[in-house]
Amino acid sequence: MSLPTDAEERSFAPADSLLRFATAGAVDDGKSTLIGRLLHDSRSLLADQLEMLELVGRERGDDGLDLAMVTDGLRAEREQGITIDVAHRYFETAHRAFIIADTPGHAQYTRNMVTGASTADLAIVLVDARNGLTEQSRRHAVLAGLLRVPRLVLAVNKMDLVDHDHEVFAAITAEFARFTAELELPEVTAIPISALRGDNVVHRSDRMPWYEGPSLLEHLERVHIEDDRAAGDFRLPVQYVIRAPERDYRGYAGQISGGSVHEDAEVLHLPSGLRTRVTAVDTADGALAEARAPQSVSVRLADEIDVGRGDLLCAPDAPPAAATELTARVCWMAANPVLRPGTRLLLKHTTRTVKALVTAVHHRVDVTTLHREPAAELGLNDIGEVGLRLAQPVFCDPYERNRLTGGGLLVDEAMHATVGAVMITEAR
Repeated sequence: MSLPTDAEERSFAPADSLLRFATAGAVDDGKSTLIGRLLHDSRSLLADQLEMLELVGRERGDDGLDLAMVTDGLRAEREQGITIDVAHRYFETAHRAFIIADTPGHAQYTRNMVTGASTADLAIVLVDARNGLTEQSRRHAVLAGLLRVPRLVLAVNKMDLVDHDHEVFAAITAEFARFTAELELPEVTAIPISALRGDNVVHRSDRMPWYEGPSLLEHLERVHIEDDRAAGDFRLPVQYVIRAPERDYRGYAGQISGGSVHEDAEVLHLPSGLRTRVTAVDTADGALAEARAPQSVSVRLADEIDVGRGDLLCAPDAPPAAATELTARVCWMAANPVLRPGTRLLLKHTTRTVKALVTAVHHRVDVTTLHREPAAELGLNDIGEVGLRLAQPVFCDPYERNRLTGGGLLVDEAMHATVGAVMITEAR
């Protein structure tokens, strides 16, 4: 359990190769242990972290390190041996940088799973080889589909407890393929692992010679993650106007949420509908010939247009909808109040915040089957389709086309607490 010496120091990957992934699955399927194993075997744990794990292990009388402790940071999590909060961890290898979201398995923490997976490039759904697919396994696969996570890994864990049986792995893989056929998941990869023993997590295991694919870390390092947003239509929600009068500088700053932009490109400003031309694309490190999603930039424009926070610069031939009526899928995150017609909220969409009125609750989604159920309201952790009427337009795309301009948050007007996550399906 030694750390890399100076002689073994690695050349880390550039930040633009960052992969965000979330882990999901039923309680006790081994999500936290898997992340601990990834960090431990890739030598990404610091010396004080290892000392803490050894100390806690001795106090509890454990046989060896409890790698789940790496991510189970809340006291209640450590005492109960479960994940409650979404734990984020960052690590790097010689090939790529990673941000991990370890999400809880309990049904009552569905909202936490939504939070963790909403920005993920890939989701790992763990399944206990002894139990096969459970309701929570299906739930999290469905949520990954609803959230349009572009890549999925089925990690069949605890293979050491079924004697590394190929037939067990094949049966679970086939059942998962049948279940996810209607979810429209573009890329699914199945890997047999043992997080506790380390088989096929960082290093390939000789205990499963019938498996000829990569280890989990090898797959994560190699998976193609060209940002789907960069291939879409240009979108730049304006977050801030940068002024430097002494240099006669005025730039419009924000994170590109779709497509790309370059010097001399024609852009459309919303809400004015005026067209103009980009004269420069600036970053903290200097000017760029071209920038693409999800880079943060400041653009300068050829014409003097009244541009402010909440406005949008976009491709003139493919603008988003400027909508005051939305149909959206909502994950409700509050125990009180419930979401019902007549509820007044704030919708935070990109850099714009507007007042919203719930006009209808169309149905609730059974997140284990994708079936739609009649519903008059949505309660804690429910996901359903609702109608929203906005006091001012938002410039949006369908969520399936762009997860940033198609997503949003619902905020309680009085308490200023986030109470819902929004995925826009239709804009008028």
